Amino acid sequence: MRKPKQKWKLWQKITVTVASAALIAGIGLLLFPTVSNFFGQQRANAVIDDFTGSLQHVVPEQPQDSDDPAIAGITADSYQEALEKGEIDVESYVIDADGNRVSDAPVVFQYDLDALYRDSIAYNESLIDHQGTVDTTDYASAALKMSDYGLSNFYCWLSAPAIDLYLPVYLGASDEMMSCGAAHLSGTSLPIDKKDTNVAIAGHTDYIGRIFFDNIRKLEKGDTVTIHNYWETIDYKVIDKKIVAEDQTADIYIQKDRQLLTLITCIYSGHGKVFDRYLVICEKTD
Repeated sequence: MRKPKQKWKLWQKITVTVASAALIAGIGLLLFPTVSNFFGQQRANAVIDDFTGSLQHVVPEQPQDSDDPAIAGITADSYQEALEKGEIDVESYVIDADGNRVSDAPVVFQYDLDALYRDSIAYNESLIDHQGTVDTTDYASAALKMSDYGLSNFYCWLSAPAIDLYLPVYLGASDEMMSCGAAHLSGTSLPIDKKDTNVAIAGHTDYIGRIFFDNIRKLEKGDTVTIHNYWETIDYKVIDKKIVAEDQTADIYIQKDRQLLTLITCIYSGHGKVFDRYLVICEKTD
């Protein structure tokens, strides 16, 4: 039979162990959002770095004339041709005869970039006469199929230094795309440097473990929001902020002779499970 003192020591040991475990669990819960967001932002930064790196090694339409050592060995002038020749892998990294990657970043082909730009312009122009007729349930579909150009669904990246925002922008506001960064809403203008456009980009607020568009409400009039695409950098200025109901879509319509960017996130309306939309409206001015 255990003596009372021994029992007390055993009870103390169990109590300390349980308390320590609870303390560690509590600290873990407190740190989870910070740690998770850190690693999430690192992944986003890696996507942006790959994008930036690929633009430093654009394969010209006559690659044999290039003196860029990063694309040495490529004879094809498009993604599809290079893939068929075994000069790149499916993610556009240059590979050797054994299929091993020999480049630090994926390459892009000028032929495909030119085609993407033409198709982006055509897509935007097709929207002008269809304002208000876009199916709001179809925002999740990608405006263009980026794999046709040898590219991932990543179209550009978005920055707003005033709130330390740096996110990749994917085509189509599907759950998958919005869990990775911000998302372009299909049926609105693609982000290229042209007037008669209104680019709508959505991002989550209160997403578990990640900060996406939580801080766009801190943007002030005059703050800069920038789009970095495959061809140019476009600076917009914040001109307005507002809250609208989910079915109010007029603010993402194209307005003649204007170049607009509308950032969108959901906020709780205070009425059950209904959510309103918080908009930050930006405009490029000459």
